[in-house]
Amino acid sequence: MWIAENWKDYELLDTSAGEKLERWGKYLLIRPDPQVIWETEKKHRGWKSPNAHYHRSKKGGGEWEFFDLPDKWTIKYRDLTFNLQPFSFKHTGLFPEQAVNWDWFSDKIKNAGRPIKVLNLFAYTGGATLAAAKAGAAVTHVDASKGMVTWAKQNAASSELADAPIRYIVDDCIKFVEREIRRGNKYDAIIMDPPSYGRGPKGEIWKIEDNIFPFIKLCSQLLSDEPLFFLINSYTTGLQPAVLTYMLSYVLQPRYGGRVVSDEIGLPVTASNLVLPCGASGRWES
Repeated sequence: MWIAENWKDYELLDTSAGEKLERWGKYLLIRPDPQVIWETEKKHRGWKSPNAHYHRSKKGGGEWEFFDLPDKWTIKYRDLTFNLQPFSFKHTGLFPEQAVNWDWFSDKIKNAGRPIKVLNLFAYTGGATLAAAKAGAAVTHVDASKGMVTWAKQNAASSELADAPIRYIVDDCIKFVEREIRRGNKYDAIIMDPPSYGRGPKGEIWKIEDNIFPFIKLCSQLLSDEPLFFLINSYTTGLQPAVLTYMLSYVLQPRYGGRVVSDEIGLPVTASNLVLPCGASGRWES
């Protein structure tokens, strides 16, 4: 498992009975997590005095209960700064486990010895975009949500990357890739974090088990003659690391060779020394 263990402003303190206790900067949050199917003694005192608690409803969804939490706050990872806020369906605007991938591709970009163009699809609030830009890449950031792209721009400004070579696009990712192919544009690296299910701005339906493999093949047409890496992140139950390996190997290795490795990504749990699984990532590298 690839473990995001270099955080200072974030900490997964404890897990029990379907929930996790986390420290985001100086604030403690309790949020549900479907992977936490064990029930152990809650030793950390933070369980009794969180700043906010997201309660999942048995009917689906849920809602926040706030005790002492600001509307917005920031945390840092290395030299990046992220703006956080609690919003619907338990999220804060950041997936801290992805830091293990940021570190991986940042090293590749820094050591490439040449300018690198990165395409970040389903780019959310821009964690990967900022990491790639900070490492020296020119990044195209694509997401169908105008609100998420605005949030990414705010994160870039907070990270002193407002003037970095980042192109922000609000669009359906499939339609954007199709247009880029027609334009003849090329990228040295592609990052994608596709949802299990979603709708584009014009009602386009995305269902990962039906769309992911054709989309990987489509995106491969955007790769330059000497691509550096291709990263897929998945939070979809049933899309195992081996499946990511097979898809990337089938599409990329016949033309580019290189190496494909996939694994679960996770966060260390302070109270138990366990590692909480948080999805999977597939990495192709030249």
